[in-house]
Formats: sequence, structure tokens, C-alpha cells
Amino acid sequence: MTVSELEGPAGASRPDTAPEGPEAGSGTPTARRAVVSGALGSALEWFDFSVYGALSATVFPQLFFPDLAPGTALLASFATFGVGLVARPLGGLVFGLLGDRLGRRNVLMFTLLLMGAASVLIGLLPTYATVGMVAPVALVALRFLQGFALGGEHTGSQLMVMEHSSSRRRGVAGALMSVGSPISQVLATLTLTGLAAWLTEDQFTGWGWRIPFLMSVALIAVGYYIRHRVEETPAFLANEGKSEQPARGLLRQHRKTVMLLVLAWAAPGALYYITVTFAISYLTGQLGFDKSSTFGLMVVANSISIGASLLGGWSSDRIGRKRVLFTGLAVLLAFLVPFFLILDTGNWWLAALTITGALCGVQFMTGCQGAFYAEALPTPVRYTGSALGLTCGNMLFAAPAPLLATWLMQISGNGTLLITAYGLLTILISAVAIRLLPDRTGRRLDA
Repeated sequence: MTVSELEGPAGASRPDTAPEGPEAGSGTPTARRAVVSGALGSALEWFDFSVYGALSATVFPQLFFPDLAPGTALLASFATFGVGLVARPLGGLVFGLLGDRLGRRNVLMFTLLLMGAASVLIGLLPTYATVGMVAPVALVALRFLQGFALGGEHTGSQLMVMEHSSSRRRGVAGALMSVGSPISQVLATLTLTGLAAWLTEDQFTGWGWRIPFLMSVALIAVGYYIRHRVEETPAFLANEGKSEQPARGLLRQHRKTVMLLVLAWAAPGALYYITVTFAISYLTGQLGFDKSSTFGLMVVANSISIGASLLGGWSSDRIGRKRVLFTGLAVLLAFLVPFFLILDTGNWWLAALTITGALCGVQFMTGCQGAFYAEALPTPVRYTGSALGLTCGNMLFAAPAPLLATWLMQISGNGTLLITAYGLLTILISAVAIRLLPDRTGRRLDA
């Protein structure tokens, strides 16, 4: 047990958890704009990722890899999905270094535009039938560009919220931003469900899939307008110029912390994409669920998980971040073991219950993730270190999850036992890493 755990999650006697001054209250206009701006950035991020994940499991194999066998085409499609996550660490490093030296706000203005441009261009992309191999190559390039921008956007917007928020409400503020994820996933799934119901199969495959990507323009415009009005964070301004070489300081003094942050997100990263992206493919391809009912199931699961995210953030301000994270891992463990056995019943309601439970475990952890990562590192290296911790964790565990699950099922004769074993391994990795990290709930962020 660490010293910080013995002293409690927000002990007033500790110098690093003393009230911040001047308190960046979460009720100030600047703090509210930071939360809204971060939520919109998160919404754009997860809207596009949800759409892409669903389409990579359904129509992209035939649109961009028609010459491959169905199973191989699905693997190739999932590989393009993973490219976006693989690109995130590079974006996290580049934009993290820039954000620690030039400021969070300046970097986030650019990442939002870059992320949105890549999404819109995917919606305008010709398919293999039109331009041949140029289509999948361009798709991979745009996914890489999108992931590169997201590597800086996600962590940067989290830090804008964390550094503008009160230390006593940091978990809630982070959760309010993080609900942009399940809300946008609900919107993405509703959009796909509506299009699948309204259009014929040929219309949806021909042009309907483009509509969600083109809708990103609205989120970009609103997000840019609000972000333009958000001031630079007090924590960055108080430390501006103190670290001209954030990468050097990070490697010298905080290497172990960053490595543990990478491993801490193994389970929620991997199991999110197994229980959502891979599950869509499993339900439609293996169990014969139609697209509309599968997308509808995801609407139910993501809608309910919004409450889990808010509860996770709220609880972490009261009982500490690590207790919330361990609770989330316990929920994931409880639903992972019978996950595929329940799906194999073919019952829509049981499938919805199981996927919802697993998603709630992930979102409960996500509700306090932003605060937990921000509090783990000092201001001069916070952007770079947090970005590397989260994006490298996603690259190592989340990015290959759908592809790995598909491959494990193929080599085991359509069995799912190996997928469950992999999920259990990620839970163990996360549990050990979180155990070794200190709980600094409520620490000052201006140092």
C-alpha cells in the first residue's frame, strides 16, 4: 500500500492536495467552456471511431477489399481500424511536446481541424471498384492522419478540463467530458441504424455509409467556435518556460510512471473494442443478427453506460481514483467470463444485458481516467506523459483487439475461449499496474 493511499484520497494534511489557489472552480465560465469544448472534441473523436468500427465490421471488407476471401477481408478491414490507434502514440508525442512548450489551447485548435478534415475526407473517398488499390491505401493514410491528430486531441482536451477544474470536482469534470464518448457512440449508432432501416442494402453500401463522416463538419464548426473562447490553463501559465525539454525530463524522472500508465489501460482499452467492435462482427457474422437489431443493441448499451461514466467520476472524488478503477476491473471480470456463452444463446435481450454490463465497467473506469492520469505527472511534462501513457496503451492493447480476436477465433475453429483468456490477461496487467501507481486524488495541478 502506498503512502498516499494510507493518507486517504484527498487528505488536507498533504501539501500536494492543499486547495489550489486561485481555485479554478468548475463553475466558472472558462471551466464550463473547457468542459464543453473537451466534450465536443471527445464526441467528434468517438463518433467517427464508432462509425468506422461498425463499418469495418460490416461493409468495408466488400468496399475496399473485395478480392480477398471474406475472413481475410474482415482481418484487413480491422487492420485499417487499428492503424488509427497505432498512429496515436506518435501524435501524442508530437502534440504532447508542443502542448507542454506552447500551451494546450494552441495545439488543440489545430488537432480539432486536422481530425475533422481526415474524417470528412474518408466520407469522400472512392472505393476499390472505382480506383482499385488506391482506395485501401488512401483509407489507411487517412486513418493514420486521423489517429495522429487524435493522439494529441484526446489527452489535450482532458488536460484543459482538468487544469481548469476545481481539485474537489476534478473527477466529475472529467466524467462530464468523457460522456461525449458514449453519447456520440449513441448518435453514431442511431445514425447507422436509421440509415440501415431507411436505405436498401445496395444504397447503404453504395453511398449511405458516407453520410456519418460528412456529418462531422457540424461538430468541427461548433467545437472550434467554443474552443476559440477557452483561455489557456492556469497550470500551464504558472509553469510556462520552466521546462524547455519536456521529453528529457519525462525520460529522466517519470519513465516508470509513464510505463505503468501504459499498462493500466490494457483491460479497458482491449475489452472495449472486443465487446463493441468485434462483438458487432460476431453478432452479424457468426450469429446471424441483422444490422438494425445489432446497432439498436449498441444504442441501448452505450446509453446506459453514460450513467456509469458519470458515477465513476463522481465516486472518484469521494473514495479515490484507484478504488474506482479496481471496481471497474471487477465488473469487467464478472461479465467477461460468461460473455460469449451468453451471446451464443442468440437472445437479443441477454446479448444487450451482457454488452451493457461490460461497457459499464469500461465507462466506470473512463469516468476517472482523465483525472487519474493528470494527477500522476507534474505540469511541465503532463501533456507529453499523459498522451504517451494513454495512446501507447491503446496502441498495444486496444488497436489489435478486434484483429487479434478474429485471428484467435479462426485458429481455434470459431471458438472463443482464447479471446476470453486474452481478456483475462489484460485485466491482470491493468490490476498490477494500477496497484503500483500512487493515488494522488485531489493533488495540486499548478506544480
